[in-house]
Amino acid sequence: MSTSRLIRALAACAVVLAATATSTAAAPAIATSTAADPLARFHGQALDWHGCATGPDDELGRSLDAAGVDCADVTVPLDYADPGGRTLTVAVSRLKATDTSHRVGALLLNDGGPAGESLHMPMTKKKVLGEVAGRYDLIGMDPRFVGRSTPLDCGWHIGSALVRSAGADRAAYRGEVALARRLAEQCERTHGDVLPYVTTRNTARDMDVIRAALGETTLSYLGYSYGSYLGETYTQLFPGRTDRMVLDGVNSPEHYSQTLLRGAESANEAALRAWASWAAARHRTYGLGATRAQVLETVRHILDAAGEQPLRIGKRYELDEHVRPSLFIGGLGSDLDERRAGLAETVRLLARAADRKPVEPSGALAGQLEFLLGRAGAAPSSQMTAIICGDVAERRGTDSYWRAVEESRERSPLVGPLANNITPCEFWDRPVEAPTVLDNDVPALLVNATDDPRTLYAGAKSLREQWPSSRLLTVKGARQHGLYGEYGNVCVDTRVTAYLKTGRLPAHDPTCTVTAKPAD
Repeated sequence: MSTSRLIRALAACAVVLAATATSTAAAPAIATSTAADPLARFHGQALDWHGCATGPDDELGRSLDAAGVDCADVTVPLDYADPGGRTLTVAVSRLKATDTSHRVGALLLNDGGPAGESLHMPMTKKKVLGEVAGRYDLIGMDPRFVGRSTPLDCGWHIGSALVRSAGADRAAYRGEVALARRLAEQCERTHGDVLPYVTTRNTARDMDVIRAALGETTLSYLGYSYGSYLGETYTQLFPGRTDRMVLDGVNSPEHYSQTLLRGAESANEAALRAWASWAAARHRTYGLGATRAQVLETVRHILDAAGEQPLRIGKRYELDEHVRPSLFIGGLGSDLDERRAGLAETVRLLARAADRKPVEPSGALAGQLEFLLGRAGAAPSSQMTAIICGDVAERRGTDSYWRAVEESRERSPLVGPLANNITPCEFWDRPVEAPTVLDNDVPALLVNATDDPRTLYAGAKSLREQWPSSRLLTVKGARQHGLYGEYGNVCVDTRVTAYLKTGRLPAHDPTCTVTAKPAD
């Protein structure tokens, strides 16, 4: 399964959400329901579009306002089986179409996750869309319980509940079992009444309420990574209500599981080796080793040192063997030089810490550590965990995870103990609904890199077979998660934009290539 924007989020400090999800949010004026449509009062609600900034310190809101984006709150049921019961709000943003003579409709945007905030996307995707942006109302959405929507925060003290490594031995793993149990119990105590409704299927239902409230008969959709799974779920629940669909970094349902990176161990270990070659070619800059083997030895030294005693980073942070691998994983989602350089800078600092030398974190590293170890990432971690556990939790038995860790450790020493580690889902209540199974066919444009270490290319090919009416745009030779407007590949950007402009899929599955990277 893909971590989607989970790992990308490790590079930024999250905003701590102050409200709780147990209260009923204030709702905009909505129409009364009718017997014919039990959701009529939600479908017919009048949205109150307003400025996005909530105050002078709201940097995102001020940026959205400056870009001409409006914001609103959409009222939705907490439980769609009880539409007359409690409600919550879903925050949306809109950049209105300017080319009204060629207007297509609404293009809903999702940046992945799970629990990825997406209000910013109308502003950021306008650039890659170019003149085609004017043909759509670009719609961003913070999914239920995320961002500026009615929030959920389990009060955890860490932001790394789903991206922790099992550790070197059984004793370390037993600590992970105890932590996972404690986190699950804490979330149940604080939000047990809403946890059954924190699911992808309910977010898809929210999408259809948004569609109706916007006055649209269909939605166009651009979703990245987990956002592709959300889009797939929407098509299954609401057949015929999509127009133009782009799924970038395809996460097929069979690869969506409570252990986020299970199945992607080999791809991430290959990405690590490729990065090590890149760093070795720049030994004079980073000093990590003049050969790939030497760079990988530096990585092993850091991991071993963290296992013996937590690495001290500045005055605030101690990095142990359970959290240390996630920093590497976070830097392996792209083969762009900028991202690889960021990982190299981090590894250089950690190598000093592994030698027990004083280290002050860079701004980027401090943000990552605050997200992983502190309260900055606690709310997003709560939300992400609740979504995944609400979707696909299953009781496997604590020993099963350890066996999987041990089996994977030899061939995937960095990623195996993380990808197969226990999570709070082991101690979660079973989902109210069964996981989504696709039995449809949707004319969508699927986009995936052959060496994507998050959403594997095999998953994209699987969905292409499931949806014969779709087309798969393959980017050969790229170790990249998230392509359209993010990788700088002109071929990708041109083909996706052309589809969104015309609505016509290619006659055959197209291929884009990247310039070979000598260090790989």
